[in-house]
Amino acid sequence: MSLSDFEVQIKRMEGQEDILLPQKMSAAASGFDLHAAVSEPVVLAPGERKLIPTGFALSMSPELEAQIRPRSGLAFKHGITTLNSPGTIDADYRGEVKVLLINHGQEPFVIQRNERIAQMVFQLVPQIGLREVTELTETERGSGGFGHTGR
Repeated sequence: MSLSDFEVQIKRMEGQEDILLPQKMSAAASGFDLHAAVSEPVVLAPGERKLIPTGFALSMSPELEAQIRPRSGLAFKHGITTLNSPGTIDADYRGEVKVLLINHGQEPFVIQRNERIAQMVFQLVPQIGLREVTELTETERGSGGFGHTGR
């Protein structure tokens, strides 16, 4: 399969013509940076979370999902990250993509219009058939849970 096997359509939301569409910041980048489509600056206080619009909606083939992930620079420099990470945009969702941000930093963080706030990575989603059984195959690990294989 090649990249051209999967087309993703993108639609700007009305009134968001100045918002940059998702874009890769380097040729080998995995993710497309997303920009804030806020009408005025939004202050994100320490410990606070807010849903930030991006100004676009998607249409993608059913074999894909879009994952919303934090930007490493915002996380490192300001403690800004995404909740429900990675967030999943299902192939059949047609509403505006929004990003749930939280401020884990010590200072308020101001989100400006068109600021890069997160990244979107596309992933293949295999079609899975679940089958109920009465017994599972055995493994060396067995039912060992959290921390079972390490310290």
